[in-house]
Amino acid sequence: LASAGLAIGMALSGTLQNFAGGVMILLLKPYRIGDYISAQGQSGTVQEIMLFSTKITTVDKQTIFIPNSSIATAIINNYSTSETRRVEWVIGISYGDDFATAREAILELLSKDARVLQDPAPAVYIAALADNSVNLTVRAWTKNEDYWDVFFAMNELYYKTLPEKGINFPFPQMDVHLTKE
Repeated sequence: LASAGLAIGMALSGTLQNFAGGVMILLLKPYRIGDYISAQGQSGTVQEIMLFSTKITTVDKQTIFIPNSSIATAIINNYSTSETRRVEWVIGISYGDDFATAREAILELLSKDARVLQDPAPAVYIAALADNSVNLTVRAWTKNEDYWDVFFAMNELYYKTLPEKGINFPFPQMDVHLTKE
């Protein structure tokens, strides 16, 4: 009887952990139904918070159930708690291209988009002198609901406009030198 009790207890330990995690989530409310979260390597909109698991729907309409025992002890990124969100791009330009021209063109594009907030002001920095490019980091703020629309729209504008301003996008290259022996 004791062995059977131990076996049943061991079998239910995961279920009890999920139940305890569910209670903690319902009491502490780190997220609510409708919030867009990232946890346990998954991102999506919370559809339902149940006692044993949390149901989220990803942007490509997959339904994922995350056990509450793991989500209650994990880092949760709740994107819905703030009205604004910082958008960041890394843009590689060719060595020899004029950084001032690139910065001016990027800031001009950002200022023309009404969804991009001007306070705090957008910024462009040289982030890295990489193997094949000078990597620029571009940061701007937008309303949370505009994040992805701004991100993708600006990617298209950077790709179209920067070459018109004489800024080139480099590609990895390798020089091979042949010698005769």
